[in-house]
Amino acid sequence: MAAVLINRSTVPPRVTTPSRAVSGGEDADEESVRDGDRGVEVRPATRADLLAVYRIEKSVFAQPWPFAAFEKLLDAPAFLVADGGEAELSVGADGVAAGDVLGYVVGDVTPNHGRDIGHVKDIAVRPDAQGDGLGRRLLRESLRELAVAGATVVKLEVRESNHRAQTLYADEGFEPARRIPRYYADGEPAFVMALDLGSWAGG
Repeated sequence: MAAVLINRSTVPPRVTTPSRAVSGGEDADEESVRDGDRGVEVRPATRADLLAVYRIEKSVFAQPWPFAAFEKLLDAPAFLVADGGEAELSVGADGVAAGDVLGYVVGDVTPNHGRDIGHVKDIAVRPDAQGDGLGRRLLRESLRELAVAGATVVKLEVRESNHRAQTLYADEGFEPARRIPRYYADGEPAFVMALDLGSWAGG
């Protein structure tokens, strides 16, 4: 199973760092989305969350972003974490308590002549928290934040082979825009998908 689905695109400090797609069973229905909401707060990421975010990143993706990339994006308008509270203290494979962060999403906005573009760069859910709709919830919350930040369109990149993520994005209204050959470091192509925020909010 892949990790939580979202995707990943170019971010500092590695200009070639690809976006990614959510991983791990996030084609959940509305019932499981509600189940995943219980006791989970989605809030802006803080510096104190970065280590937990980075640990999830490494556990979910074969080509993880460097820690510094998350540091540089800490002030992005849609860098959010899903906080499970004190009840979620499972121990990771390295023997260290996983902490309260169950997942995260990173999104920012680029000015574009009055039609600002939002970009969902990365999203992941901790392996032991997948299957409860947290990926979908994080995606939706990020879209709301990007809209508040002035974005009118949101784009993301997703691996060509990540059909689960593509289904999630399509369910939320994203449509394929183009295909980028050899986008990822391992040579796999990516699909760029785009969403009109006005239509999404109206729906």
